[in-house]
Amino acid sequence: MSADIRKLAVWVEETHREIGKSITPPTRKAVALAVIANPFAGSYTEDLSALMEIGAELGALLGDKCIAALGITPDQAQSYGKAAMVGENGELEHAAAILHPKLGAPLRKAVEKGAALVPSSKKMGGPGHVLDVPLGHKDAAYVRSHFDGIEVRLNDAPRANEIMVAVAVTDSGRPLPRVGGLTHEDAVGEDGLR
Repeated sequence: MSADIRKLAVWVEETHREIGKSITPPTRKAVALAVIANPFAGSYTEDLSALMEIGAELGALLGDKCIAALGITPDQAQSYGKAAMVGENGELEHAAAILHPKLGAPLRKAVEKGAALVPSSKKMGGPGHVLDVPLGHKDAAYVRSHFDGIEVRLNDAPRANEIMVAVAVTDSGRPLPRVGGLTHEDAVGEDGLR
């Protein structure tokens, strides 16, 4: 099954100044989202494999859109995350089916490597509700400077029979990180932790 997409949106957030200090180069986060029809809205379905396949499709599509929006090569991506919001006629398991079994592999391909777990969140909501997309370093979970997030919202999504799916990618960590831990430059990225 292919995703029945009603809307796509992509934007980039840049931070140039933080608490009076200049950020050079600015930290950048891209987020891409798709609003899709929920094929299982309104009734219980045991087999959610169709949503898993849609997840694989969206992992590639949204990951590629983030890389393009940042204007970087895949190896320049530093962190990533994913999230989904299900409209009122769906269930949280629909978001889980999209996000977990198959979305990760094509997203990792879009950002080159991706040894670390892709942070995720899922929730139910309606038009205009905020969806938080957690972020973590793509290759090493212990890089604290990349523990972050970005919120997304569309005024008309998700409708009752829809799912809003978001992927975020950065080319940097938080502005002015100073809580210690492993640095991006020192991360090896072989075990997903360090």
